[in-house]
Amino acid sequence: MFPEELQYHVAPYIASFVKWLTVEWSPFFDSLSNLLLGMLLQIEYFLKWVPWWGWILFVVVISWYLTRDLLKTLLPGVLIFTIGLFGLWEVGMETLGIVIVAVLISLVLGIPLGIAMANSDRFNAINTPILDAMQTMPAMVYLIPALMLFQLGKVPGVIATVIYSLPPVIRLTNLGIRQVSQEVQEAALAFGASPWQMMWEVRFPLAVPTIMAGINQTTMMALSMVVIASMIGAGGLGEEVLKATNRVAVGMGFEAGWAIVVLAIVIDRITQAIAKRWEPPQQ
Repeated sequence: MFPEELQYHVAPYIASFVKWLTVEWSPFFDSLSNLLLGMLLQIEYFLKWVPWWGWILFVVVISWYLTRDLLKTLLPGVLIFTIGLFGLWEVGMETLGIVIVAVLISLVLGIPLGIAMANSDRFNAINTPILDAMQTMPAMVYLIPALMLFQLGKVPGVIATVIYSLPPVIRLTNLGIRQVSQEVQEAALAFGASPWQMMWEVRFPLAVPTIMAGINQTTMMALSMVVIASMIGAGGLGEEVLKATNRVAVGMGFEAGWAIVVLAIVIDRITQAIAKRWEPPQQ
């Protein structure tokens, strides 16, 4: 057994810090909570306002525009239809709203951080182990600070989802920019490109396919987190899965799980098709 005199715990200090945050920064967290809740409710209202057939038609049209393939066009529409078929359309839109808000926040934070890491080896070295820790930390751990700072509800669910799904978009933005061909950059410099032009007219556009892969991974991780976030009142399809687990209702769990899988498949196929359109033509 490890000797007790050599043990040292940081848990009390972390708990004290979070308690200090909840007391001293409560107005800030209240304002942030109201802002996120307002954004989430507006998005949910719009998602539910559009009729079910409108969303199916939208998915079919987008799929046809991106793929020009009949099977890849009709299949997403049929899959989306099954969500309503199982009576989960409304909670499905709630889940989609949480995912949209979480992914938007992740992109606003993650893409600039990825660009900064690509431009600074020192900043990259500092943040890489932090991202490693964020990706290896058990997902349920993120619920604790979110719950302490924002109480129960959709907002802590969004915050926990953002923290969990943020690393992929940062990593792949950094990777995409760093992988831009050196010859292309030298050619741009030879034509007199400024550092700003080099980033936004050369490096960033060429990195878009990799960045889109990061957005795809962030979205998938956000969808996987909504089930766990339902434990602190996020609602949506995750709550249906949680109810089915508590009742040992296999059929109910399958239907809710299927709806989450459908959202993941449709979003994955659409984002992958968008990424392919940004890929440079092959020689």
